[in-house]
Amino acid sequence: MMGGAGAGVLGIDVGGTKIAAGVVDPATGAILARETIATGAARGGPAVLADTLDLARRLLEATDRRVIRIGVGVPQLVDNAGRIRSAYNFDWTDLPVRERLSTLAPTTIESDVRAAARGEARFGAGKGRRIFTYVTIGTGVSYCLVIDGRPHAGANGFAIHFASSALHVPCEACGHVNVPVLEEIASGPAISAAYAQRTGRSVGGAADVLAAATSGDAIASDLVTAAARQLGPLVALVVNMLDPEAVVLGGGLGLAPGAYREELIASTHAHIWADACRGLPILPAALGIDAGLIGAALANCG
Repeated sequence: MMGGAGAGVLGIDVGGTKIAAGVVDPATGAILARETIATGAARGGPAVLADTLDLARRLLEATDRRVIRIGVGVPQLVDNAGRIRSAYNFDWTDLPVRERLSTLAPTTIESDVRAAARGEARFGAGKGRRIFTYVTIGTGVSYCLVIDGRPHAGANGFAIHFASSALHVPCEACGHVNVPVLEEIASGPAISAAYAQRTGRSVGGAADVLAAATSGDAIASDLVTAAARQLGPLVALVVNMLDPEAVVLGGGLGLAPGAYREELIASTHAHIWADACRGLPILPAALGIDAGLIGAALANCG
């Protein structure tokens, strides 16, 4: 852990399916050592925390840099005091996460979407933009507004959700009220579940459905296209409300080239209200899947 040129920061991106960690040079964003493991969220919060601690220890031992800080991004609500306030995927709300990691180095906890947005602001597709919106589409769907390089957290730290609440859409003909939740339609697990239900065939994840769509599977193609088209108006609503210079897409689905991203971009542009903004840049995260890891390392970095 000692030696080497300059100090490093350990960034840990704890996701619903995987935990990615790396020692990052905060001056350049370069990842100097890394390891990724499965989250195994179904085992519960204590098991996930134990694995995260073991992973952190291994990376601290593997690097020759002096690691001065740890930043952790989690797929949860994290308030402005750094307290985990939700239990989506796994429950860390009552566990001493920061305290246990702080035995290794001073630790900051951050919402994963804010972490990734910070990474893109510093080193990625948001660099040089005064106002942009980062939208992540993977296991879940969330967003973060970035102003002058800083993620906007909101009054409580909860300004990350826009696709998790049910919409109420009444039918004028029969009076039935549809209550769709876009995250349950357009996210990776939702697409995988819909494909399994329609075909009776289970798949490893949304990437398999995207591959099937590319290979000419009509059901997969219909599901991918429909999911992206339905999410587009909601992304456009974010644009209409916040008026960013660009939208940066992250997460497994947001980064995947092909039909999903193409349909999402087209649907978003079609529902942007201001004519002058219909050509708004909608870009994949330049840091790719590393945005969360690098951004977590930059948390509390100024």
